[in-house]
Amino acid sequence: MNVLTALIVLGFLILIHEAGHFLAATIQGIQVNGFSIGFGPALIKREIKGVTYAIRALPLGGFVSFPDDQEENNIPEDDPNLLKNRPIPQRAFVISAGVIANLLLAWIVLFSQGALLGLPSQPEPGVLVVAIESHQRAEQAGLQPGDRIIEINGINLGQGQEAVQVLVEKVKASPEGALLLKSIRGKERIEQKIVPTNVQGKGKIGAQLQPTITSKLIPAKNIGQILQEVNKQFFDLLSKTIRGYKGLFTEFGTTAKQLSGPVKIVEIGAQLTGQGSSGIILFTALISINLAVLNSLPLPLLDGGQLALLIYEAINGKPLPKQLQLAILQSGLVFMVGLSMILIIRDTSQLSIVQALFSN
Repeated sequence: MNVLTALIVLGFLILIHEAGHFLAATIQGIQVNGFSIGFGPALIKREIKGVTYAIRALPLGGFVSFPDDQEENNIPEDDPNLLKNRPIPQRAFVISAGVIANLLLAWIVLFSQGALLGLPSQPEPGVLVVAIESHQRAEQAGLQPGDRIIEINGINLGQGQEAVQVLVEKVKASPEGALLLKSIRGKERIEQKIVPTNVQGKGKIGAQLQPTITSKLIPAKNIGQILQEVNKQFFDLLSKTIRGYKGLFTEFGTTAKQLSGPVKIVEIGAQLTGQGSSGIILFTALISINLAVLNSLPLPLLDGGQLALLIYEAINGKPLPKQLQLAILQSGLVFMVGLSMILIIRDTSQLSIVQALFSN
């Protein structure tokens, strides 16, 4: 059930992203001829008022298509309602609208929780293990997703983000040095000895960590408190996500190993949704922000790559040649689909149920 909830959330976030592009175009009178969730062959397809809506075979994202993308259509080349004939600011808005929609949704989800259900109370003591990397020290030490680490070398970790920071700093400062962890698994208290791997002079255990989620919500005193807490949580998630993607460029060798594909995202989502409504809301906000930041990267096929081509056009007074743009987009599609397939295979092979199957 938790996996199904995570899948529904992911599908909804992709829908919201593409709806952002779609609405930004239609409210400006720009012609749209397709709205798809997924890539590849259409499983379900229906045309309504000249727009083909489809759910496709590969659930790795989605796209909104325009008549501009078709080599053959009955629309005059100089039609002012074609996307390519609109002023650069209007096209930039269409390109950016998916990112804006995901960021706005994340904020609305957090705000709705505060306004309708209440604000999260202080998190429970300890650090939650969200996911474990295969064949890393955390797995070898016996840590499991869902464990709550409360002590390291006799030091009480406390709670919240500060607890995560204390644990991370202790691990980083102990490459190849033994650490004693005390954790809670369900109702059981356990101890684990772990020796972080030495990665460029810093310790690493191969675990994704976060503050322990509390399902307890307390009523907000006023709208000001809601806004303060929601903005704090939103910008905290956003800044951490940006720092994570920044590491792809500054520390690629280390950060690339932490990339998560769809399977790992669903696994993490299942862990978070298992924590109750607060976990579902956190997962929704976190993945929505991740989609926004990921799509902002200046890579082919992503919104950031499209925006980079538009900036080039604004600076030079003319776009890149159409054939070159097509080559960039096609290479981007091959890269993104290929990367997704690699991550899916890797993450699937690391699932405990798959490893148990092959070990028998």
